[in-house]
Amino acid sequence: MAAGIGSLLPGGGMASLGQDDDEAELAGPRLPACLPAWALGVLPPQAPSLPLQVQAARTMGLALWEVLGLLCGVWLGVGAAQQSTPAAPTVQSTPAGPKLQFRLAGYPRKHNEGRIEVFYGQEWGTICDDDFTLANAHVLCRHLGFVAATGWTHSAKYGKGIGRIWLDNVNCGGSEKSITDCRSRGWGNSDCSHEEDAGVICKDERIPGFVDSNVIETEQNQVEELRLRPVVSHAKRPLPVAEGIVEVRHRGSWAQICDENWSSRNSRVICGMLGFPAEKKVNRNFYKLSLERQPLNYRLHSVACLGTEVHLSLCSFEFYKGNATGVCRAGMPAVVSCVPGPLFATGNAQKKKRQRQQTGQQRVRLKGGAKPGEGRVEVLKNGEWGTVCDDRWSLASASVVCRELGFGSAKEALTGARMGQGMGQIHLNEVRCLGTEKSLWSCPHKNITQEDCKHTEDAAVRCNVPYMGHETTIRIAGGRTAFEGRVEVKHAGRWGTVCSTGWSTTEAMVACRQLSLGYAMHAVTETWYWDASNVTEMVLSGVKCGGHEMALSHCQHHSTLNCPKTGTRFAAGVICSETASDLLLHAPLVQETAYIEDRPLHMLYCAAEENCLSSSARNANWPYGHRRLLRFSSQIHNNGRADFRPKAGRHSWVWHECHGHYHSMDVFTHYDLLTSNGTKVAEGHKASFCLEDTECHEDVSKRYECANFGEQGITVGCWDLYRHDIDCQWIDITDVKAGNYILQVVINPRYEVAESDFTNNAMKCNCKYDGHRIWVHSCHIGDALSEEANRRFEQYPGQLNNQIL
Repeated sequence: MAAGIGSLLPGGGMASLGQDDDEAELAGPRLPACLPAWALGVLPPQAPSLPLQVQAARTMGLALWEVLGLLCGVWLGVGAAQQSTPAAPTVQSTPAGPKLQFRLAGYPRKHNEGRIEVFYGQEWGTICDDDFTLANAHVLCRHLGFVAATGWTHSAKYGKGIGRIWLDNVNCGGSEKSITDCRSRGWGNSDCSHEEDAGVICKDERIPGFVDSNVIETEQNQVEELRLRPVVSHAKRPLPVAEGIVEVRHRGSWAQICDENWSSRNSRVICGMLGFPAEKKVNRNFYKLSLERQPLNYRLHSVACLGTEVHLSLCSFEFYKGNATGVCRAGMPAVVSCVPGPLFATGNAQKKKRQRQQTGQQRVRLKGGAKPGEGRVEVLKNGEWGTVCDDRWSLASASVVCRELGFGSAKEALTGARMGQGMGQIHLNEVRCLGTEKSLWSCPHKNITQEDCKHTEDAAVRCNVPYMGHETTIRIAGGRTAFEGRVEVKHAGRWGTVCSTGWSTTEAMVACRQLSLGYAMHAVTETWYWDASNVTEMVLSGVKCGGHEMALSHCQHHSTLNCPKTGTRFAAGVICSETASDLLLHAPLVQETAYIEDRPLHMLYCAAEENCLSSSARNANWPYGHRRLLRFSSQIHNNGRADFRPKAGRHSWVWHECHGHYHSMDVFTHYDLLTSNGTKVAEGHKASFCLEDTECHEDVSKRYECANFGEQGITVGCWDLYRHDIDCQWIDITDVKAGNYILQVVINPRYEVAESDFTNNAMKCNCKYDGHRIWVHSCHIGDALSEEANRRFEQYPGQLNNQIL
């Protein structure tokens, strides 16, 4: 790989690519004089306008001067083409650096169809189906040695691949000699999941002289599915299954692996695939006796893993040919025993694991994911949580995070803030784990500077998690799409509906998670329009969830049915979504803008009408006198992956004549002043009289505006600014005595609108009030600091989320 890229550099390369990046940069290489002025600026890591060879070099982490050297060659070629001299030779369609390989994978399939996979950067990966066309398939089929394509498939028809998604938004004309001649987002730059893997169907006619055939029997060096089969069966065996015979699926049936020369490294890979962080020794002799009389059909042998692989297909192994019954004479079927993570351990082991996790300071966490084992990676440094930049983010590094948190190896290493953007510092950059490290902090990495990365490059992961079977006890029915419907649960052996009394967003979040349908958009309490099921009995009531549970059965509920209205009309329902908004308050702005104003009562009639003053204002001598107000600006960002929209439709918005605006939510924000032990001494609230895009990031357009009864909301990448001089943007502190207090602001306090993360909705500050002036300091988002830092901050922890402590 390095030699190939080096050959692209002018003069055979300006430095050996085997040289360490840092040493090369310290050496201070001269920049080529041929470069235009614009090229001397900082190149983005993925620039659609750059040649694909340059994008490839940047993807592989080459130093800036090396890329500029490569760009110089391209620039000279373009310049030569523009001169009146004879035309320069055409650029080769395949890159002179990394040699690309292509293959078809998946099952079931034929020799001329399957999931399209490409070998790039020493790793096999897939292609996303976004904007995929038959023209793309033509180019790819020719890579595979077929004359043309007859069709293509989307949504992982041939099964989900593993590893990187190398190409996205590919746009070919159909006549290109190589996929590198087509437009795309660049190597490794994708916003897809493996559920969007593209496939091709090639015309069954070979290109004359093409050697690399795609014969399934010899090429199919992959394992599509794997399981542990317990040998000793129990009537009520709890999930997950953490020990048993390793079996692989082969053409609709299950086969075993010969354990000859089997190592703990092999077991580690198997456990990681099945969602377990570690392996342990197993009693081989016990299984040998138990398996003597069982029929066995071996599929694999000579498995040799390094232990860092995320999938068995990446290990070295061989397939048995033909009938493989009884061929493993020197051994027996491979048996593996795995160690469940704290979230999936049962009984006393679970308590001990959680206690150990609580006593040791957690330095890595996942945020913003809909399911366990997925989310934006955040790390703790100097008592403050921050994110990880996605430069060089890989499956090996993602797997270290997953195992550290008690999950298996990584299914996907996500880039480009796929799980939403974080706030605060970006602590790590260019993390390069080997896969054997116990913690992400043990991996080689670079310190971050503000110029290196932005939160649009926050890294995320999807981890393998153990199969728990939670989806077998819940279903939805009657919806127009697969993401909505009336909730039906299997309780005490029978299917029935759930009482909607008390059914809220937190319960809907758990239901959507259990259904693997993402986030909860709405918790529906009347489902008469979804009456399309023959289930009429109500079997569950009093469901109360915290929002973090993996299944509704883990939530509190009545031991016997107790529902005021048991008709099917009042059964609980959900509307789920793959994406959700995520609101955060810009804490520094609150601190910078806080001040006290003594406002005359004659200017507060409208505010009093909207209940924005303390209760003692009712006994004031109106219109004489004044109220003392703690005022500040609040800037509320939407860092999620879906627009924030008010729950109520515009038909039910309430017009307020006094201020001349519509309320789309009863309460959008709570403002509280608390003593150090948590006693509330003053409060305020902000009705959502106008949700709109005040400002946006430079590459985002405004979508919501309140003028002329316009649509209300906050677009992803935008923020709504409530200025300090707007009515009700305050706390009435007229009756507050001098002292030390906590200012607390909570967005979306009643969970009226679903978000991907509610734990970051609270902000708090320290306040010192001397009766005349106020000092506001140490403002931060509720979960931005470590527990130790929070304890130093105050005796009372305030709110880490929207639940009153």
